[in-house]
Amino acid sequence: MKQGRKWLFALSLAGSLSLASAAAQAAAIEKLQRFLESTQTMRADFSQQLVSRDARTRQQSSGVMMLSRPGKFRWQIDRPYQQLLVGDGERVWIHDPELRQVTVKRVGDAMGSTPAALLAGDRALEKRFILTEAGEADGLDWLEATPRAADSGFERVRIGFAGNDLRAMQLFDNFGQTTTLRFSHFERNPALAPALFRFTAPAGTDVIGE
Repeated sequence: MKQGRKWLFALSLAGSLSLASAAAQAAAIEKLQRFLESTQTMRADFSQQLVSRDARTRQQSSGVMMLSRPGKFRWQIDRPYQQLLVGDGERVWIHDPELRQVTVKRVGDAMGSTPAALLAGDRALEKRFILTEAGEADGLDWLEATPRAADSGFERVRIGFAGNDLRAMQLFDNFGQTTTLRFSHFERNPALAPALFRFTAPAGTDVIGE
């Protein structure tokens, strides 16, 4: 009888741990939903690493990202070279100061193709992405978002949370490249000047696109 009780206790404990683990993993999507519901503006420093399909090419950069939902964002790369992406809710400008060139796209063509654009979108992510739990790794709770549209620019993206704070993203594009982002000095709902989300091409800059 005692042995039978031990087995019942072990099975009950295993079941409880399994349910607790599932609940912890299920929280990742809920954290994203709460994040989007409670975040109107955001500012954070970021470090970015791009790895090629064969893992031989590695590019590292860092800078500052800001967003004002819905649709407005500023993605500013400071090192090792300067590049700026600005979205005003209707268009996206990609400015390369070294080339003196600006590429302009409609928001519909650019949304989802960059981390800032993805986060700056509306709250109905389920309409554009299939969300699934991705478990825990590197101390973060992860979820995976797979675009419903075939022309989104990437195959899938992973989003990692520490508690309720956004800490990391991984984008897997259609060329087999992986971009990993880590966020630090995160600020939720700071006051951001509207001018940060407007862009005027400097004199002497070639403008490509709309």
